Amino acid sequence: MGKVAERLGAFSTNRWLVFVAAMWLQSMAGVGYLFGAISPVIKAALGYNQRQMAALGFAKNLGDCVGFLAGALSATLPAWGLLLIGAAHSFLGYGWLWLVVSRQAPALPLWMVSPHGSSLADIINSRASLVPINDIRYHCCYSDVCSSFVGTNYSTYFNTASLVTCIQNFPKSRGPTMGILKAFSGLSSAFLTQIYAVMHTPDRAALIFMIAVGPALVAIGLMFVIRPVGGQNQERPSDYNNFMFIYSICLLLASYLVGVMLLQDFVQLSDSIVVLLTAILFILLVSPLAIPATLTLLRNTERPIEEALLSETSMPVASTSQDKEDQPEVILSEVEEDKTKGINLLPPSQSRKWIVELQAKLGQAAARGKQHQGENFTLMQALANGDFWLIWLSLLLGAGSGLSVMDNLGQMSQAVGFKDAHIFVSLTRC
Repeated sequence: MGKVAERLGAFSTNRWLVFVAAMWLQSMAGVGYLFGAISPVIKAALGYNQRQMAALGFAKNLGDCVGFLAGALSATLPAWGLLLIGAAHSFLGYGWLWLVVSRQAPALPLWMVSPHGSSLADIINSRASLVPINDIRYHCCYSDVCSSFVGTNYSTYFNTASLVTCIQNFPKSRGPTMGILKAFSGLSSAFLTQIYAVMHTPDRAALIFMIAVGPALVAIGLMFVIRPVGGQNQERPSDYNNFMFIYSICLLLASYLVGVMLLQDFVQLSDSIVVLLTAILFILLVSPLAIPATLTLLRNTERPIEEALLSETSMPVASTSQDKEDQPEVILSEVEEDKTKGINLLPPSQSRKWIVELQAKLGQAAARGKQHQGENFTLMQALANGDFWLIWLSLLLGAGSGLSVMDNLGQMSQAVGFKDAHIFVSLTRC
């Protein structure tokens, strides 16, 4: 029993288990891409025109992008606190939208939207439709605009909790970690569409209900798993192979979802076949659990990298002068991983000279309180950094170029005679 408890404890604190849980969470964090599938339902149920649908789409995009509050709270709240807030946003926002669409609740009156008689919906309506904000015809969609904003804003809390936690657990593999998590976020609309196909219900509003409940349940179920677990002490030589395995799972999932959706669109499948295809999808989603399980079983045969290095060197600390000689090696080891991969090709004299100059620059930057690449930045330090604004500008100009098409893809597909608009929306995310 003692060994079993020890194995379970090691499994629960394995950083790869946290990473797999974050992947599952991200698979529910991109439902904003499903707006193109639910927009025809909202438009038909509430009788909205295209201008009002544009207002809802703008509110959805705004909620998906405004993450300042989630970022600020991440400095004071643990990951489970962010996930609880995100679950509440999803349940309340999309839950109320489902009640309104299914005619089980009336639209909110104007005085509940804003205490001043005008609200964010006023600005959104005037921005999206270029009509006067006091036009009484658009007051009916105020509650739905706010519900769309609040509901989609949950993704910022999910993204912050999962990305920040995994970056802390994988400090030297930030690129692969973020890429895999965002890939699962992009596939989330396809996952939910396949689950909706299993429900086999004629009620189109059921998709909105699933969006309201599904992410909240997943977040509550994983909120105590996603946490920092000291990942810098768990680096192993097999990490590269583990990332390659998860990359292959991502590609296999995307290919499988494309094939399944095309098959369901062109062939009339029975309910049992659809359930079987969905079960295979869940098996693929669970398969990355093999990594933390294997590492837990083999934890005595494969030692962490730092432990292996210590056992090889095993040099005692003799004096403070030795500490001073060791400190530059730590700094250079961080830099060499990012910038000095080809330094061994230089002659010894040039390589030593280059390292000394770089180390002097790093020391001067540290004395001025500036960070170098790879270190953590505060918000104010990031705002004062030119690289931050270059990334911000590139995202501003390029990341949202296809949002208008995706938001209206469902209505466009219906206009040309296709009934299942959610299939086209999901295919764009695979």
